[in-house]
Amino acid sequence: MVSRSYSNLLDLASGDSLTFGRERKRFPRVATVPGLLSEVDDDNCNSVGSDAPSSVSQERMIIVGNQLPLRAHRNADNGEWCFSWDEDSLLLQLKDGLGEDVEVIYVGCLKEEVAPNEQDDVAQTLLETFKCVPAFIPPELFTKFYHGFCKQYLWPLFHYMLPLSPDLGGRFDRTLWQAYVSVNKIFADKVMEVISPDDDYVWVHDYHLMVLPTFLRKRFNRLKLGFFLHSPFPSSEIYRTLPVRDELVRALLNSDLIGFHTFDYARHFLSCCSRMLGLSYQSRRGYIGLEYYGRTVSIKILPVGIHIGQLQSVLNLPETEAKVAELRNQFRGQTVLLGVDDMDIFKGISLKLLAMEQLLIQHPENRGEVVLVQIANPARGRGKDVQEVQSETYATVKRINNMFGKAGYDPVVLIDTPLQFYERIAYYVIAECCLVTAVRDGMNLIPYEYIICRQGNEKLDETLGLDPLATKKSMLVLSEFIGCSPSLSGAIRVNPWNIDAVAEAMDSALIVSEAEKQLRHEKHYRYVSTHDVAYWAHSFLQDLERACGDHLRRRCWGIGFGLGFRVIALDPNFRKLFVEHIVSAYKRTKNRAILLDYDGTLMPTGSLNTTPNEEAVGILNNLCRDPKNVVFVVSGKDRKTLTEWFSCCEKLGIAAEHGYFIRSNHDADWETCVSVPDFDWKQIAEPVMKLYTETTDGSAIETKESALVWNYLYADPDFGFCQAKELLDHLESVLANEPVSVKSGQHIVEVKPQGVNKGLVAEHLLMKMQQKGKLPDFVLCIGDDRSDEDMFGVINHARAGPSLSPVAEVFACTVGQKPSKAKYYVEDRTEILRMLQGLANVSEQAAKTVPHASHRAIIDRE
Repeated sequence: MVSRSYSNLLDLASGDSLTFGRERKRFPRVATVPGLLSEVDDDNCNSVGSDAPSSVSQERMIIVGNQLPLRAHRNADNGEWCFSWDEDSLLLQLKDGLGEDVEVIYVGCLKEEVAPNEQDDVAQTLLETFKCVPAFIPPELFTKFYHGFCKQYLWPLFHYMLPLSPDLGGRFDRTLWQAYVSVNKIFADKVMEVISPDDDYVWVHDYHLMVLPTFLRKRFNRLKLGFFLHSPFPSSEIYRTLPVRDELVRALLNSDLIGFHTFDYARHFLSCCSRMLGLSYQSRRGYIGLEYYGRTVSIKILPVGIHIGQLQSVLNLPETEAKVAELRNQFRGQTVLLGVDDMDIFKGISLKLLAMEQLLIQHPENRGEVVLVQIANPARGRGKDVQEVQSETYATVKRINNMFGKAGYDPVVLIDTPLQFYERIAYYVIAECCLVTAVRDGMNLIPYEYIICRQGNEKLDETLGLDPLATKKSMLVLSEFIGCSPSLSGAIRVNPWNIDAVAEAMDSALIVSEAEKQLRHEKHYRYVSTHDVAYWAHSFLQDLERACGDHLRRRCWGIGFGLGFRVIALDPNFRKLFVEHIVSAYKRTKNRAILLDYDGTLMPTGSLNTTPNEEAVGILNNLCRDPKNVVFVVSGKDRKTLTEWFSCCEKLGIAAEHGYFIRSNHDADWETCVSVPDFDWKQIAEPVMKLYTETTDGSAIETKESALVWNYLYADPDFGFCQAKELLDHLESVLANEPVSVKSGQHIVEVKPQGVNKGLVAEHLLMKMQQKGKLPDFVLCIGDDRSDEDMFGVINHARAGPSLSPVAEVFACTVGQKPSKAKYYVEDRTEILRMLQGLANVSEQAAKTVPHASHRAIIDRE
C-alpha cells in the first residue's frame, strides 16, 4: 500500500527506520502548516528517478481532485467524526471503469473543516477505511485558493468572462495566485506520501490543480500522469489575457495525457500551445499528440458520462415512486418543462425565464397548459454576481406569474431549496422537455440524467398510467455552448442569447409529433447508456497506458526552475558532445570531414543580421588551413549570397540550396548534384504561391534557382498553419506529374527538384574522399533543424559501408536536446564555436611542427 520511496516524509527527514504492518502510520504535517509557499520554493523537489524498487505489484490509480468523494459529519452523541462515500461524486463513480484489479487511492480535501489536533487521526482513519488521503488546507489559505483564484478569477475566465472591471471577476491578484500554487504543492506532498512511482498511475482532475503536474513531474520524471479538465478551455484570445498563462500551459504539458470534453476545448488548448510556445500537434491513427522536449503529450477528447446504475437504483426507490405520483397529481393536465441549474451567472436561468415569458406572449394557447419548473441549486461560488442572479431570477419569476398566472396555475415554479436526489429524479420523470440554456458550461450532465429517467421502469410506468411496452419519449432544448451538446444530436440546439429563438424551440418541443419524440429519445438513450462514466474512465485509462508506454525506453532528466520545469525525454544513446571527447578523437585522426550548419549553428536562429561574423569566419579559415581537413558549408540559401559571405574563405567548400549546387573551394566551378532538365514547373507553382501570399498577411515567396519557398513566419500562426496545409495540398495536386517534391517545414512550404536534400552533400563528400584514397576516419556533422536530419542519416548509414574507415570516429550532432537521428547534442551556438575553436587550436599547434599542406572544409547550414 505504502510506497517504499515515499512512505513517510517525517521518518525520512528524521532518519527513523520505517516499519510496516499493524503499526499505526503517522502522517506528516506538511499540509497542516499555514502560510504561502513560493512557486519556486521546493526544498524536497530533487528529481527522483524510477530506479527505486516497487513495493506494489497490483496496478494502482491515484485519483486527485479538489474534494474527496466523502461525506463527513459529527456524531451527535459522542462528537466523533463519521464518514461515508458520496455516491454523487464523479471521482467515486469512475471507479467502475477502472476494473476490479485496479486499486484506487483518492487525494483531496474534505468538505468539512477538521481541527488541527484531529487531523492526524482523521487522516489515518480515512486511509485505512476508505483509502483516501486528505489534504488539510488552512481556512485562510483555502479561501484565497478556492473562493479567490479559482472561483473569482480562473473559473470566470475559462467561461469567457474577462475582468474588464473590478466587478467582473476582479483584477488579477498575485497573492491569490501564490495561494493557488501553494495549495497545489500541498496536494503534491500528499500524493508523495502514497505513491509508488514505477507502478502507479496518477489522474488529476480539473482546473483547481492545473500546476500539480509540474510538482509531480519534478519529483518523478517518468511518472505516469493524466489530467482531465472538466471546465471549458477558452479560445486563445481569452486565455492569453491571463498573466500566468505560460505557467499553466507548461504545467499541463507535464502530463502524459490531457483530456477535454469536446474538440472545441482541445482545439483552443492546442491553439494556445501554438501561439504561445510554438508547438504544433500531429494526428496519427486517430490520436492527437504534441511533441514537447522529446515527450509526446497526448490529447484525449471524450465527454464524461453518468453512473446509470445509481440513477436506476434511485428510480426503483419507493420514495421516488411516491414523489412521481405526487407530482403527477400536482401538474395533472399540464405539460411540464424542466430546468435544473446552479444559481450562477453562466447557467442562463434568467434567459430561460425570458424565453418562457416570450413563449406565453407569442403562443397564448399555452397559458394554463405549460409550466416551467426551474430547480435552482445553490451556487458553488459566492459574491456580488451570485446575489445579482438571485435577485433577477426572483423578480422575473414574480413578473411572469403575476402577468400570466391564475388561480391554481403558476406558469413558473421556482424551487430554490435543496432537494433530495430522488425528488429531482421525480421531476425528470414527469417532464416532457428538459431545457438547458447555459451561456457557457464545461459539460453539464443534466440532459444525460433526464434521458435515463425518462426511460423509467415498470413501476413508474404504472404510476403514470403508461403502457410498459410503449416506446419512451423525451425532448431536449440545449444551448450550443455546453459540452454535452455535440453528443446529443437529436436535441434542439439554441443560442441562449436569442430569446425569440429559444421561445420558438420550446414551442417546437411541445408540438413535435409523438413518433419524433420517440425517435429522438431512442437515439439519445442509446448513446447515453453506452457512454456512461465507466466507459469514459476505462477509455481514459487505456489511453493513459498507451501514452506512458515508452517511459522506460527513454532517458529523462529535468530542466528549468519553478513552474518552468519540464522533462527532456530522449533516446538512451543520445548524449552530450563534450569538447574534450571530440578534441581527443580529432588529434588521433588524419582524414577529417567536417560539415556544419549555418543558421542556428554558426549564427543565431532568427538573427536580423545573418552575415557571418569575424569569429566564425576566423574559425573556418583555421580549420581549412589544416591539410587533414575537408570542410563544407551546406546551406539553404542561394549560391550568390553564400559566395559573397564566404569570399575570404578560399579553401572552404560550399553547398547552396540544400545541396543542389556544390563548390569544393573558392576557385572551383559550381556543380549540380541532381540533373534537372528544366524548371518549367515554376510557372505552375509560383502563381499558386502568389495567390496564398495575397490572402495571407505576413507571408512571402523566396525564389531560388532550384526551388520556390513560401514563408509564413510573420503570419498569424493558426491562419498561416491552415493556409500552409491548403497550399501543400494545392501544390501536390497541380504538380503531381512534375519531377518535384513538395514539403512543409518550419513556417515554410517548399517546392524543389526530387532528390535534392542535404544528405546529397554528405554522400558527395564521402565519395570524393574515397576516390582520392582518403577514407575519412573522423566525421563531424552539426545541424539544428529537420533539413539536417538527412545528413545525419547518411553519415550514420555510412559507418557500415566502404566509404568510411573501419575505425572512423563519427559525430552526428544536433543543437539542443530534442529527438534526432544524431547521436550527440550541444546546447547552443556558443558551445559549437567553443568546440570548433578547440579543434582549430589543435590544427594550429600541429601546423607549427608539420609543413603546411592543402586542405578543404565542409560546413552545413539549414
